[in-house]
This record gives sequence, structure tokens and C-alpha cells, in this order.
Amino acid sequence: MSLKKYVNKNKIGALILIIVIVIAFGFGGFGGGFLSNNQNNLAKINKTNVTTQDLLNYINKSGLDEATIKNNLDNNIIEELLSGLVSTVLLDLEIKDFNITISESSLSKKIINNNNFTDDNGIFQRVKYEKFLLENNISAPQFEKRLKDRELQKKLFDFIGAGTVTPKFMTKKFFEEQNTKLEIEFIALEKFYKKKNQIDNLEIEQFLKDNKDKLKIEYIDFNYAVINPKNLIGVDEFNQVFFDKIDEIEIGISNDLELDAILDNTDIKQIKVSNFRYTYDKNDIEKKIFESRNVEFDIIERENDYILYKIIKSEKRTPNLKDEDLKEEILGLIYEKNKYEYNKELIEKIDKNKFYNEDFIKMGSKNIENLLLNSIRDNKKFDIKAVELMYSLPLNSFTLINDEQSNIYLAKIKSRQNKKDISEENFKEYATKESTNNRNAILKSYDLFVNDKYDVIINQTAVNNIKNRFQ
Repeated sequence: MSLKKYVNKNKIGALILIIVIVIAFGFGGFGGGFLSNNQNNLAKINKTNVTTQDLLNYINKSGLDEATIKNNLDNNIIEELLSGLVSTVLLDLEIKDFNITISESSLSKKIINNNNFTDDNGIFQRVKYEKFLLENNISAPQFEKRLKDRELQKKLFDFIGAGTVTPKFMTKKFFEEQNTKLEIEFIALEKFYKKKNQIDNLEIEQFLKDNKDKLKIEYIDFNYAVINPKNLIGVDEFNQVFFDKIDEIEIGISNDLELDAILDNTDIKQIKVSNFRYTYDKNDIEKKIFESRNVEFDIIERENDYILYKIIKSEKRTPNLKDEDLKEEILGLIYEKNKYEYNKELIEKIDKNKFYNEDFIKMGSKNIENLLLNSIRDNKKFDIKAVELMYSLPLNSFTLINDEQSNIYLAKIKSRQNKKDISEENFKEYATKESTNNRNAILKSYDLFVNDKYDVIINQTAVNNIKNRFQ
């Protein structure tokens, strides 16, 4: 399909409105201005419209030039910019809803006390202020509006997170949790799992029987051709002539012409593929066709090429164990199943208090390892979530944990070395950290509240029109 039609198929993904992240523009230059009188609505937030002009203004303020946007259209840059704009509009709506304001005198003080605009004695210098405005190509009203918007947003978050003063006992508890040393013993479970070479044919056959429907492999036959400006019109440029030819191919597809007929009068060769089975080491183009197989006859875009393909046949078959690669995949599945069942049985014993220290010693024999975790943040050996889990458990308890390579271990909590003495300096540091944690928890709850409070509707046609401006 033509580039214009292709981008019309792209949809905005889930619009993630993270209200606690404010996109604050720097005071740098504005880049090339994009002017438009088009007021088509891009989005609607409850009763508030976000227009095409709003997004163009937002792009102007972002400092992004036209070339950067054009080169990143396939990376969803328009969707990301729209997401940022909608988040900013949501902030404005919340500021109005809570009736948060800032006086002109307070705004003036912010400017007068800005270190960029004062001399060595802290006295405001208008010359410095005006020089800053000139160097950054921004007027005083524009700068003051930006500053006002930032201060209002800051006041909103201060308002939402108000009252997050942490009691002393919670600060001390937080300090202890973060700095207690934990001694553990652990056993790597890898050697307890049945190896692939220990899996016999009987077990393979039973596995295939138990999972016969799930394990059927899809094979497809298809023909395809790689199309680009060079082999279609003899030039390297994606010009209007090329896209007109692509449109003609699309018409041929809609009229159900044969692939040979569509490629007639061109030197483009079609490639025929039989019994294609998807594996990660296959040709990227052919993998993409397999992923698109639900549409039997189509033209799709891939990087700097278009792929015209037609599915000839599709068939699901029982795995052929004479195919060594396929057999290896089946053995891998059985290995993972056995591994899962072993771990499950072990954790069930632990949960039911039927796993004892004698069992741990017997399992470990001479392979029990010892490790001292210096804090709850010590993830040099194990995944951080596993470390946090171990810190939550009582002494002499057992659990299964993992490292960042997904290796599984059986661990025992052996001892704790509590650090209770906290200096005044450390107390202030940890009080701030705990207050920040509490504040973040409040803001996350507020984020959920905002998502429930506002309905955001995206006008995909208008979004695509914006994209087409930058083609």
C-alpha cells in the first residue's frame, strides 16, 4: 500500500497518561515554526478539545525540527508528542479544578531572585534578563507564562502530596530495613533438574499426546517479491511516481489479480517458499510475511522496501521429530515443564511447613553456599525482587529465589545483623527518602484517580493528517 495509506493503518497505542511526569520545555530555541490554521480536533478530554493547532504549537515549543520529526514518524513520535500534550492539558484542567493560582507579585519575585538575572550582590539586573530573552528568542510575556505554568504545576503536586511528614519511628524502621545485613545459605537447583539427554522417547511421546493440539506446527507456502524505487521505477527516490505504482499494485490486489500479472512488465522476480515454519533464525522478510499470514494477499512496508506477498497454502501438522531443530525445541519444552514441576513441588512443601533443615542439608550436601547481603539494595548476586523477598522473611525460613539470568535457587535465611544506631545526618537523609516514598505512593494513587476522572478520545484521522504533513 502507498505510504499515505500505510500510515493511516497505524494506530495510537495505549495512551499512557502519567500525570506525575510533567514535560517541562527548556529555555532553548524553538526550531522551525510550523504554521497552520487547521483547527481539526485531535483529541477530546471530557468536554475539552485538543486541536491540530494545539499540537503544532506544542511541537514548536519542543525545539524539535521538521527533519527530526519526519525521520521518526515510524517510531511514533507524533503519538508521543500528542501524549505529552494531553498530559499537559490534564494538568491545566486539574489546576483549574482545584482553583490553584499564583499572584503576579510572587511571579515577579521568582524572576527577580533568579540567579541568572542577578549580580554578585544578588541585585536584579534588567540588562541580564533582557539579554537572556534575546539570546533565547523569547518574549517576556512568553517566558513569564512558562514560568507561571511551571509554578502552578509545582503547586498542584505540592497540594496533592501535602501532609507527607514521616513519623520518627517510621524513619528509624526504614533505616533499619535498608541497612540490616542478611546472611543467607543457598543451593543452585540447576543440577536437580532432569537434563535433556535424560528425557527418553516414551516421555517425549507422552508429552506430544498430552499436548497434541497445542503443539501442532503451522507451515505455509507463499510467493513474494521485494519492491523498492530502484527495481520498480529505476531510481533510488521515493517519489510520487513510485507511490502511484504502489497504488496500482493495491488496486491489482483488490481485484484479485495473480501475482504474476501484477509483476508483469517489471523486472522484479518473485520468490517461492514452501513448507515455511517460523523460527527465529529465518529470513526477516519471510518471518514478517508469516506474521501477516491472516491477510492472504497484501503489500506491506518493511524498512526501505515494500513486500508484495500471496499465501498459497497454510497447514498445521503434528511435530516431526525427524526434524532435529524441532526435536530440540520439544526437548526444551519438556525440560522447562519438568523444571517447573520440580520447583512447584518444592515450594509447596515449604508453604506447608513440610520442608525442614535436615532436608536442606541433605539436598545441599557439600554444595551449600553462603552469602552476606549488605542491605536490601544489594543485588550483586540475586534479582532485587528476590532480595526484597528474603528481607521480608523470618529467620530459618526457606524460599525459592532467582538471579537476573533466571537461575533458580533454594535459599535459607540464616541470620540478621541489625543496624539500629542512626546519626542525626543519616536521620535527615532517611526521613527525606521515606517522605519521598510516601509522596510517590500518593501521586500514583492520584494518577489512577485522574485516569478515572477524564475520558480521553483520540481522533485517529486527525492524527494521520498531522503525520502526512511531515511526509
